[in-house]
Amino acid sequence: MNRKHERIAGELGAQAAERRTDGRTTRGSGASRRRGPALEDAILDAAWDVLIEHGYHGFTYEAVAARAGTSRPVLYRRWPQRDDLLLATLTRFWQPIAVPDTGSLRDDAIGFLRNANADRAPTITLMSVQLVDYFRDTGTSFGELRDTLLPPGRATAFETIAARAVERGELPDVPRSSRVVNLPFDLLRHDLLTTMRAVPDESIVEIVDEVWLPLLRPSAARGSGAG
Repeated sequence: MNRKHERIAGELGAQAAERRTDGRTTRGSGASRRRGPALEDAILDAAWDVLIEHGYHGFTYEAVAARAGTSRPVLYRRWPQRDDLLLATLTRFWQPIAVPDTGSLRDDAIGFLRNANADRAPTITLMSVQLVDYFRDTGTSFGELRDTLLPPGRATAFETIAARAVERGELPDVPRSSRVVNLPFDLLRHDLLTTMRAVPDESIVEIVDEVWLPLLRPSAARGSGAG
């Protein structure tokens, strides 16, 4: 892991540590004092630490149990497969990004990308490195993992943004492919993964004004501007 990844891992580890100081549990409290949700939270906190420090290759039942101060059978009972534990860990720390509701399609889109850029940049760049072995072993991609982490039946942020625009009459009610609707976040994620840093704000505006809006409403997009 290079220095940039070490810094990101440190930031994420610090965030996890803050979550563990809210009085629920600490590693030193001992497994015998933890039951139910408290024990599960402690295990998932430990699993996150192991993942960001050692990657998927080092994400083992033994390592997580040792970090959590519990035993492997405790983990097996809750998550029979290692990937079950991985998905539970990622779900716990992959919190939803706020979706703005400004009354404007353009402002909602730009606002969401800004929120995603601020919230996801450290996690996405780190996970792109730490989950390389997972993607190779499972034959999946980061996009597929993101879809797996979404609650079943829940619309994506841009599906919600587009649907609101249709309800307001800002967009015509016509069929649109999922690829087109979700393109802004896909482009943001692409830039995050290729540059390994937060995306400049001008690039976010360009994604919305120069790429997405022309696909959604070709005749109106030219007058939208970037102001």
